[in-house]
Amino acid sequence: MAYQSTYDDPSRDTNAFYRRTLHVLNDASVPFLVGGSHAFLNYTGIVRETKDFDLFVRRSDLDAALTALGQAGYYTEITFPHWLAKAFKPRSEDFVDIIFSSGNGLCDVDDTWFDHAVEGTALDQPARLVPAEEIIWTKAFIQERERFDGADIAHLLLARGPELDWDRLKRHFDGHEQVLLAHLLLFTYIYSTERKQIPWPIVEELMQRVRDQRPPTEKICRGTTISRAQYLADIREGGFLDSRLQPQGPMKPEDVAHWTAAIGTIK
Repeated sequence: MAYQSTYDDPSRDTNAFYRRTLHVLNDASVPFLVGGSHAFLNYTGIVRETKDFDLFVRRSDLDAALTALGQAGYYTEITFPHWLAKAFKPRSEDFVDIIFSSGNGLCDVDDTWFDHAVEGTALDQPARLVPAEEIIWTKAFIQERERFDGADIAHLLLARGPELDWDRLKRHFDGHEQVLLAHLLLFTYIYSTERKQIPWPIVEELMQRVRDQRPPTEKICRGTTISRAQYLADIREGGFLDSRLQPQGPMKPEDVAHWTAAIGTIK
């Protein structure tokens, strides 16, 4: 959905829209965390231009968030029922992402995110930020042909590695140890002089977990967990089961179908 902006300074007005969104949710006492480029800037000092604003809420708070924004004049929609809603500014291309899980259905926003939230700033205002550990968790599975978030993870490890709660981060990857291990090994390649940012026993523990894992009894492709597009041939033609689908994974068939149908229409 797109509208023609009626303002002379789109960037200034967009930031005003984002700030108003923060005020609307705060006034309605809806708990939320700021993620995306604003959290990334707080953690790494790297400025990155983006076209949206990422706010994270618990699934149980989603209705309250959308109600508050709707009453404030926003157009809202639940874009993907398993993980994403949006709030649009009328007569404008500006919107806010309201995120309550992840595209693969694995990374539900829960109390842990809020328990470990970091105080920072967004748009020159105080804000509670998504913890770095949860940013790494969600970004680790974004490995599409047109988008790979590994560089963001590498920069977070470079900036915050020794400060991370590694036990909590490991727990997020229970059953998916290879994904975290791959990013840690890639970090040692990218920043070969900065290996001290990663506790090496963590790498060794993850490697041992991988060695100890037994292969599944069914023919399953887990590639769809890291890319919704690039492994569909394996599911459709190769005889593999989709690891995202219940009972192996968290997603319902209709969620997978909706998410797959949107390939190429949303980043």
